[in-house]
Amino acid sequence: MKKLFFLAVLLVGVFSFAFAGTGVKKRRPLPFEYGRVVIDNYSEEADFIPVVFDHWLHRAKFTCRLCHVDIGFAMKANETRIRAVDNSNGYYCGSCHNGEAVFPSCRNDISPKEFQICIRCHSVGRRVDRKYDFREFTKDLPKGRLGNGVDWEKAEQQGKITPVDYIEGISIKRDKFVDPKDFELKSKVMGMPNIIFSHRKHTVWNGCEVCHPEIFVGIKKGMTKYSMADFYEGRYCGVCHNSVAFPLLDCQRCHTENVR
Repeated sequence: MKKLFFLAVLLVGVFSFAFAGTGVKKRRPLPFEYGRVVIDNYSEEADFIPVVFDHWLHRAKFTCRLCHVDIGFAMKANETRIRAVDNSNGYYCGSCHNGEAVFPSCRNDISPKEFQICIRCHSVGRRVDRKYDFREFTKDLPKGRLGNGVDWEKAEQQGKITPVDYIEGISIKRDKFVDPKDFELKSKVMGMPNIIFSHRKHTVWNGCEVCHPEIFVGIKKGMTKYSMADFYEGRYCGVCHNSVAFPLLDCQRCHTENVR
């Protein structure tokens, strides 16, 4: 009975998400496409190909907090307004892509022979031989049901990935914070298991700064009011769990506490 209930909820979620706002079914992204962002603040204006950014590779190597707090990327695509000159001066992508640890980004002195460096990122509509193949890279990582098909949380816990959370010269050293205890959020749907929220699991990736105060203004339980409709519209939990972290359709990842 419980399995049938979850199946019904999942189907409702699938149809709600697929037809939300447009009446047209959206194609679910393939595992390697999940979390993919096309960055086109200025590329097409400059007669250049827009950038394809794959979250799966970067999240395996770096924490979300490092990129979205220390480096300063906005949480929504194309809100950062990244310019080539910013990257070449060591900001945004150029924080890492500086020609030392990894290939450089947006150099001014690039030669025609080195153009292959550019299209490693500026690759919309192009077939590019990438250094990392998704299937090969993720084959030994624990499996997830949706999204990328990878359980990133378990991969980190098992030590199969060790995301970097500090870059010298960019990050500041922080004292370790004692995470608040897990807490229960009551489900408002009869028969639906309650939600168990773990600060510890989230702070591994986000610290505190990714979520507070930009996404959740209040830090006291119950202060911020939200609904599943908000999540599906990309607010609150939906900022990440609609696009990069495991999707909202994976109900049992959050609704884990049996109703008593």
